Amino acid sequence: MEHIDTIRALRARLAPLRAGGARVALVPTMGALHAGHLSLVKEARQRAEAVVVSIFVNPTQFDDPSDLAKYPRTLDADLAACRDAGVDFVFCPTAQEMYPDGADTSVTVGALAEPLCGATRPGHFRGVATVVAKLLGAVAPQVAVFGEKDFQQLAVIRRMARDLLLDVEIVGAPTVREPDGLALSSRNARLDPEARGQALALVRALDAAEARVAAGERDATALLGEVRAELSRAPRAVVDYAELRDPDTLEPAPARLEAPTLLALAVFLRPAAGGPDPGVRLIDNRVLPLQTQTRGDES
Repeated sequence: MEHIDTIRALRARLAPLRAGGARVALVPTMGALHAGHLSLVKEARQRAEAVVVSIFVNPTQFDDPSDLAKYPRTLDADLAACRDAGVDFVFCPTAQEMYPDGADTSVTVGALAEPLCGATRPGHFRGVATVVAKLLGAVAPQVAVFGEKDFQQLAVIRRMARDLLLDVEIVGAPTVREPDGLALSSRNARLDPEARGQALALVRALDAAEARVAAGERDATALLGEVRAELSRAPRAVVDYAELRDPDTLEPAPARLEAPTLLALAVFLRPAAGGPDPGVRLIDNRVLPLQTQTRGDES
């Protein structure tokens, strides 16, 4: 495994591999790697001969400077994890490398970036789309792998790649969870034991909604009422959003659900001591598997 800090050096190392016909896969990360990230590496390895993991805490996607400052940085452990996972190249650029003096171009994706995290984190997806476009430009992979836990991010990146005619396959990999169901996230490390327990309210809310749909519930208001009731059982949880959306367009779901529907959640787990800190923000989602009724099934 090679640890590389500059775009020039990375391109120089990838060039002979490409010339020999090797496919290159990119797994973009912000570090603090966990089993979820390593599942993306495994997916990338199945699709390419050379795997590049980028580790870069991108400042332009943080709307809150304190959130950027608190984001975990564990480079030594990350490099060891990448080595154990068989990564070929770890690309760890500086902010100066990614945003050189005078850089004045950003990428904005339209409607897909506006709801959910886009509505509550101004500029977030502009920062995401811009840095991913830069990473794709630097690495020029044939495939790039992202986690489905960040459902909206994956949708935004797919749209960006399509709209900008980028010659790369964007692959979504399933969410990896702890044994108790909590989605793996680098932010989980910031949860104290009580908050960690209350974070399971997200999983219970998703499970409750799926159970209601399986039992025949189709009323969107009733489903969201069940979801919010479950989240309210966690005293330190503050709901950022709980919404039902079309999984392809991210447009609001109809009042009566008629097709598979995305349930997207974002919750802050407040500090035990209170104060102005909003706490640790966690997201999760599930596509509720509604089955459309066929004419032959009608009674």
